Amino acid sequence: MEKLAKAIDLTSEDLDLTMPVVYGSTGTWTLLIPVRRLSTFAKMKPDSSQFPSILAENPKSSLHPFCLETRDSDAMMHARHFSSPYSGTTEDPVTGTASGVMGAYYLTYVNREIQEADFVVEQGHEVGRDGKVQVSVRREQQGMDVRIRGTAVYVQEMSVEIDS
Repeated sequence: MEKLAKAIDLTSEDLDLTMPVVYGSTGTWTLLIPVRRLSTFAKMKPDSSQFPSILAENPKSSLHPFCLETRDSDAMMHARHFSSPYSGTTEDPVTGTASGVMGAYYLTYVNREIQEADFVVEQGHEVGRDGKVQVSVRREQQGMDVRIRGTAVYVQEMSVEIDS
């Protein structure tokens, strides 16, 4: 756990190891990392070059630290998303696929007694691009039905000229 924490500039004491660190995917693999305090998120600095060796069993996975403390009262979870070094980005301000994984995580590890949940995941505050994802998850006979929704904002169109 120490190497994992260090890869995002934390210590193992910053992690909330009362909950498991697990991989999940709703299309793209991510490692969910429970963190004790919301205040910890401001100091996170990823070194994605370390991710493949730490995540040897799934080296192209991203890291998705989260906590149950939130900035906004309408949210249930706060998160950041540090991309795989193979993705071409460092941090995704709002990540729908990982938020979907958080829905399954919630029913599996946080609140095992309920059959379904609807909640908001907040993300992007630390990079100045606040966002929210609505997560709906329910248990089914063969797993879980996970749905996400939110809005997107057009940021910029780019074109690149390549000299041959």
